[in-house]
Amino acid sequence: MTDDRLIHAMMAKALRLARRGEGLTSPNPMVGAVVFNRDGVIATGFHKKAGSPHAEIVALQKAGDRARGASLVINLEPCCHFGRTGPCTEAIVKAGIAEVIYAIEDPFDQVCGKGARSLLRQGVAVVSGIMAAEAERLNEAYLTYVRTGRPFVVLKTAQSLDGRIATVTGESKWISCPEALAFGHRLRARYDAVAVGAGTVRVDDPQLTVRLVKGRNPRRIVVTSSAALRPDLGLFVHNEDKQTTIVTTREVIATGTYNSVTTWPVRKGPNGIDLKSLLEQAAKREVTSLLFEGGGQLATALLREGLVDKYFVVIAPMVIGRGKEAVGDLGIATISKAMRFEKYGFERIGTDTLFWGYPEK
Repeated sequence: MTDDRLIHAMMAKALRLARRGEGLTSPNPMVGAVVFNRDGVIATGFHKKAGSPHAEIVALQKAGDRARGASLVINLEPCCHFGRTGPCTEAIVKAGIAEVIYAIEDPFDQVCGKGARSLLRQGVAVVSGIMAAEAERLNEAYLTYVRTGRPFVVLKTAQSLDGRIATVTGESKWISCPEALAFGHRLRARYDAVAVGAGTVRVDDPQLTVRLVKGRNPRRIVVTSSAALRPDLGLFVHNEDKQTTIVTTREVIATGTYNSVTTWPVRKGPNGIDLKSLLEQAAKREVTSLLFEGGGQLATALLREGLVDKYFVVIAPMVIGRGKEAVGDLGIATISKAMRFEKYGFERIGTDTLFWGYPEK
């Protein structure tokens, strides 16, 4: 195996390690680290949650004296500042690491090239850009949050072949197969918060928790332009973790009684709620990623305003005919104006088909 192949193998390992922190590290990125030399892997580590030791520190502590003269591969530029923990660059130099190889620069303004320059000044060789595309995809939520100041927005719908999310009577259980339902729960575990419209809450009374797979529950958000929500809804009754949140205008908050439910005041929009204002409120609370599920009205507003960063569509092999559509009027009159995707793919999930894509901006 050549050095180049060895480096790529170690980076692939670091990326796999990093993913073990999925859904747990926010507002920090997912990071994996491998200390190695020509004889192979010496030690590994990954970031488990915000406030816990960074991946580099975990790997270096395991390696001990064996780190001296070795290489460290990591999927994100090492930090050089004091935050919840100390600077990793100092620990790297102290451990005697000879070379640091990372995939992508950390856009956080207190790092953003400074980590690499700090290492170079102290005699550590630095190589960057290895498996950069894979590293970008892994931490797309963190990178979007840091670069734009708003959460990474994910839209997920489950529909029939003819684009219906429910029958004309509102029945939607279950359009998706069991495997697709489990996938939806994995998405909830992956992202910081899950949001639905008030209409979905009134009709389906969803729990919005993670049940079909292992993972932590996200913050649960209800987007509404009115206070007309029954107090006996599951989201309100089963709120022991205090993670149910109502997002509405100040005027509506003033008229409602929500007990232990958190409320976020947002601006009024043309059709109810200003969704950009919602994203601003989420960002203030370090919500780096926001998954929108359910109703056609909310999905249409998000797509129409160009707020969707990633789109998942689970397509069941059935035709419903007249019913509730997944997406309404986007104001598109010609095919040339249709929404297109810069990257996309299809996968099989049980009897259903999953489409995923990144809308062109």
